[in-house]
Amino acid sequence: MAHDHKHNHGHHHHHDTGGNIGIAFILNLSFTIIEIIGGYYTNSIAIISDAVHDLGDSLSLGLAWYFQKISQKDKNKQYTYGYKRFSLLGAIINSIVLVVGSMYILTEALPRLFTPQETNSKGMFILAIIGIVINGAAVLKTSGGSSINERVVSLHLLEDVLGWVAVLVGSIIMHFTGLTIIDPILSILIACFVLINVVKNIKGVIPILLQGTPIDVDIEHIVERLGKLKDVSSIHDFHIWSLDEEYNILTIHIKVHESKNMLDLVELKREIRTILQEEGIQHATIEFELPEEDWELLV
Repeated sequence: MAHDHKHNHGHHHHHDTGGNIGIAFILNLSFTIIEIIGGYYTNSIAIISDAVHDLGDSLSLGLAWYFQKISQKDKNKQYTYGYKRFSLLGAIINSIVLVVGSMYILTEALPRLFTPQETNSKGMFILAIIGIVINGAAVLKTSGGSSINERVVSLHLLEDVLGWVAVLVGSIIMHFTGLTIIDPILSILIACFVLINVVKNIKGVIPILLQGTPIDVDIEHIVERLGKLKDVSSIHDFHIWSLDEEYNILTIHIKVHESKNMLDLVELKREIRTILQEEGIQHATIEFELPEEDWELLV
């Protein structure tokens, strides 16, 4: 029986956008401070709601930046698979912050529906223009990312831009009509939009944490391809999971038709590895079993 724990390094490396997340973090944090002051100055719950949203984003960007750096570290005795899964932690903390922020906004905005307050629409207009420019720049900096963490960050920033477009339109309508109820309506829409997207993101993270089968991997297709190899008798104990939605890991038991020497097994293993890499598996542990072995006694 041959055990194989050889590590494959054939996976594709993604260009590091940690620096881009860092720039987006600094932009966002600076603007959040301006926004909180501006929100109180204009008495706009829509701007304060976006400030809370932005504060959540700033925190999550900071975490994403930090975890993105950690996830690049090599494996060690403590984390034998490396630190790739740390980037998921950023996405989770991120989501929690946004849920708390959105709930706070809803408790502030709902009473204003019934007792609308006077707001400074000109101040809102100016802040909205600045918000679109700064958040737009941050979106461009992070949009090239491929990890789930970077996608969550980019999505948040895009939401900010859309939020500011809504504030911009709202401020123009309020200026010309005096309908101050538009301000709490906008803030409620922004909060609900954020909550819907947080739920989507959590749905993406949970299967990875629970070691579910990666969505882009077809198990039946892999088993079918391996089963066609001339020396393979049967396949069982097939397990596959993903570290971070990009780096997939597999363990498999393969029963061969007849007893083989080590050199023949090495050649068979090479064929199996080629197929697995083509199917998006970056790290595989393959165990061979001889016809006379009863694998159930070994598991």
